[in-house]
Amino acid sequence: MITSVYIHIPFCEKICHYCDFTKFFYDEKMADDYLLALENEIKTTMVEKQEMETIFIGGGTPTALNARQLKQLLRIVEQYFSFAPNCEYTFEANPGDLTKEKIKLLKNAGVNRISMGVQDLNDEMLEQLGRLHRVKDVYQNINDLQKEGLNNISIDLMYALPNQTFEHFDQTLQEALQFDLPHYSAYSLQIEPKTIFYQRYKKGKLVKPPEEIEADMYAHLRKEMNSKGIKQYEISNFSKKGFESKHNLTYWNNNYYYGFGAGSHGYLPGKRIINVRPYPTYVQKAMETGVPKLHVEEISEKERVEEEMFLGLRKSEGVSLKEFEKKYHISINELYKNDLDVFLERGWIEINEDYIKLTELGKPFGNEVFQAFLLDEEDLVFLR
Repeated sequence: MITSVYIHIPFCEKICHYCDFTKFFYDEKMADDYLLALENEIKTTMVEKQEMETIFIGGGTPTALNARQLKQLLRIVEQYFSFAPNCEYTFEANPGDLTKEKIKLLKNAGVNRISMGVQDLNDEMLEQLGRLHRVKDVYQNINDLQKEGLNNISIDLMYALPNQTFEHFDQTLQEALQFDLPHYSAYSLQIEPKTIFYQRYKKGKLVKPPEEIEADMYAHLRKEMNSKGIKQYEISNFSKKGFESKHNLTYWNNNYYYGFGAGSHGYLPGKRIINVRPYPTYVQKAMETGVPKLHVEEISEKERVEEEMFLGLRKSEGVSLKEFEKKYHISINELYKNDLDVFLERGWIEINEDYIKLTELGKPFGNEVFQAFLLDEEDLVFLR
């Protein structure tokens, strides 16, 4: 049963210096054509309307669309998907893009969660990152959303940025916590190929804080969130009780989901589907065939099990022993007994009544633990 869908809207008013997602400069005609292609792709796959428990519209910047196009996108979602009771319907947004008109459109269409790319609360740093918004836009948009009753707001923050000190990060963190929002995500800067930051890094013109400062920032982040009752439930995600991102938990629980749009990924029984990224190729293929696929990767039972462990151990609660056995008809203890004994002795993992998870001691050694959960050929006889 597939009850989650991700839809990618790749347009941005400006390309951020660190971003390697599928994105294009916003152009009204290009966006019009893209929405037609997107609808044809969705229509081709969704032969009948299905009930969704999570819908996530990401980007790019979905709110870069003008009001007319936003209305069209919301209609497409409503036409091809029905909403389960308590469906989580998320829109990504950039501060400054969210006009009062757009907020009303989202609210009236049933959108009930907003994820905002804030990144930092210092105007100079925002300019260095290539962001268009400024701090005042964050305050304005949060205020406007809350006035409309859209209170389930998440903001993204970044740390280990060029020229960022520990004190600078703490200042942004404390200011962000003053909003008293139900959800926060925080990511360290990764310098990805084909980005402006990568070019600067290669030329020696960009320097990140030392690794020990980055580690201090992350430890401080976790401590401050916890002190405010905002619990860490995944490596980079924190929420008040009951406000965890249901959609992202779909990924970490290794559950199936549809993916639509340029460069999107979908995960269906037995296969992972990756769409073409370039705008003209996507629009042409989606309009002609409704199937703009770049690659369909067959997922073996071995790979499913491995991903179940890697993804699940990102969560603070870990991997459910009962759910694992229900899915794969074998217990984690039976499949991984020797490795579990080693990591239990080292104090890197703990196993309670229904979950296996990394301990605080084990988190810095997460990659070593993940590596141990790769299955050997002789392990495959256990999988039926």
